[in-house]
Amino acid sequence: MPRQPMVVGNWKMNGTRAFAVQLTSAIRDGINASTLAGEVLLCPPFPYLELVHGLVQGTAIQIGGQNHADRQNGPCTGEVSASMLRDLGCRAVILGHSERRTLFHESDTLVADKADLALQAGLTPIVCLGETLQQRQEKETLTVIRHQLQPLLPHMANHPQPPDSWILAYEPVWAIGTGQNAQTEQIQEVHAFIRQLLQEEIGSTIASGWRILYGGSVTPGNAADIFSLPDVDGGLIGGASLKADSFLAIIAALSNHR
Repeated sequence: MPRQPMVVGNWKMNGTRAFAVQLTSAIRDGINASTLAGEVLLCPPFPYLELVHGLVQGTAIQIGGQNHADRQNGPCTGEVSASMLRDLGCRAVILGHSERRTLFHESDTLVADKADLALQAGLTPIVCLGETLQQRQEKETLTVIRHQLQPLLPHMANHPQPPDSWILAYEPVWAIGTGQNAQTEQIQEVHAFIRQLLQEEIGSTIASGWRILYGGSVTPGNAADIFSLPDVDGGLIGGASLKADSFLAIIAALSNHR
């Protein structure tokens, strides 16, 4: 069965209530459901999740969280649990984004443990992987990706049902929000490597069904080339998801290449 592509909008820590209403409404009204070839997921900041969910209910758009705590509940002031996200209507959650790994020192093992909690709560983890510029220059990209994936593999083996159990996202750290983008050959190389590693560790049937998104300065201008790559199943979009026109153009690029 072909993998269903997906475009995810990661708003990060941006916007106001009025901005969330305006942006969500424009995206919702601009999507042509009859030609939509995949799934669309919006990941606003925590305070606006319920608001956005109400605006997209009954449409092709779903919502997701940007992170959750490393435990199910308890005395963790300021944290949000996976079950809370699910209760608000979230379908998925972004985990292990490079900003979480760098700014909040989240380890590969912690990210894997969070992914397991997401699955227990009924959420699809969207786990981010990616190398720094220095690691790319020192030709360590595939080693870094393997290392980041390693703690995830036991959890993946325990929850193997494609296509909704897991989503991975390759985001080279040096391309996030910089305007720089990996060459299509580099993107395909890493995506193919990830899929091959999954095939070796978990099995070819399962690995062929899991989706691998690309993120890192995806724009309306380069989206079509990226989405046409054989092992790229859509995009995790940052800055371009904050403007309805650009996000809708990226969604259209996905639809045109599937």
